[in-house]
Amino acid sequence: MKYFIKTFGCQQNVSDSERIANTFKKSSVLKAKGYKDANIVVINTCIVRQSAENRVYGLVNNLAKLKEKKRENNEYFKIIVTGCMVGLAFKDKTGKYLKKIRRVMPQVDEFMPIEEIGFDTPPLRTDKKSAWVPISNGCNNFCTYCIVPMTRGKEVSVPYKDIIKECKELKKNSYENITLLGQNVNSYGADILKSKKEKKDLKPVYVKHLGKLRIPTLFPHLLNEVAKLGFKKVDFLSSNPWDFSNELIDVIEKNKNITRIIHLPVQSGDNNVLKRMNRWYTKQEYLDLIKKLKKKVKNIKITTDIIVGFSGETSKEFQNTIDLCKKAKFKKAYISIYSPRPYTAAEKILKDDVSHKVKKKRWLILESMINKL
Repeated sequence: MKYFIKTFGCQQNVSDSERIANTFKKSSVLKAKGYKDANIVVINTCIVRQSAENRVYGLVNNLAKLKEKKRENNEYFKIIVTGCMVGLAFKDKTGKYLKKIRRVMPQVDEFMPIEEIGFDTPPLRTDKKSAWVPISNGCNNFCTYCIVPMTRGKEVSVPYKDIIKECKELKKNSYENITLLGQNVNSYGADILKSKKEKKDLKPVYVKHLGKLRIPTLFPHLLNEVAKLGFKKVDFLSSNPWDFSNELIDVIEKNKNITRIIHLPVQSGDNNVLKRMNRWYTKQEYLDLIKKLKKKVKNIKITTDIIVGFSGETSKEFQNTIDLCKKAKFKKAYISIYSPRPYTAAEKILKDDVSHKVKKKRWLILESMINKL
């Protein structure tokens, strides 16, 4: 028996696929070179954009033909779909989305929630120098365009001591580079502090935002402790601007092995669009944060995420995004054309009223300006 895993989406999905691979290894199922060589194909899905969802439908359709040929030759062949698409299907209490994907993909033998693998399952890493280390799963922010809280649920932090233990083992096994993963890494530990089950000796770190203290976090402590283990490079993905504390900047500055390329999603440079997105900062606050980072940390570079054509985005609002990009001087930007996602607030209460032609034009403007096509 052989398996093959196709992973769509973010680094968190890549990390999840490493855990799926280990469950097969424990069951003595071998890794196949490709689809044709496999008896079991697992598709780890992404649903952040419609295009990602469409790629899954297309792949399953192609695998259905392979499945038919294999079964004609009396060969075992099974298609399993997991990841964010299935997360949404099982968290949707109406059952509508599960019915939809079963109808669109009748060839799928099993829709498996990633939680069935168990977040305690160690990953089967193929890279022997660099490792992904999940520190949390889920998100509590509910940006209006984002489906992650519906697919992965509320933010749950991995126990502090478990992360440190895993990182120590990686260092012992000669890993050189490590990346801490979470939908919002710099809010790590808020649930741990609330439960008061561990890390009572560490002082919670707060960020003051709009005159109020945000949620407490342990991330600066965690990042500092991991950096001190002696890895050549320590990275983290991804972080929200409104939870980026002065303490976190200080930790980055004093530990030279922490990445100098910080991914800081802005999504838009217009305050009205940011409000419609439920992003808790203004254009100026974002630029002030970048200024603070560049002043404190030598040779720092900023990468970002931007959505063009979000609900109601006017030409003037888009120009404000262009202006921010010019001032921020991003090293790289991952630019997305907005597509409404089911069950999000934007899909329910806002109109997708920017034409695809205009969205594409705006995408090209930013892509050529920042990423220099």
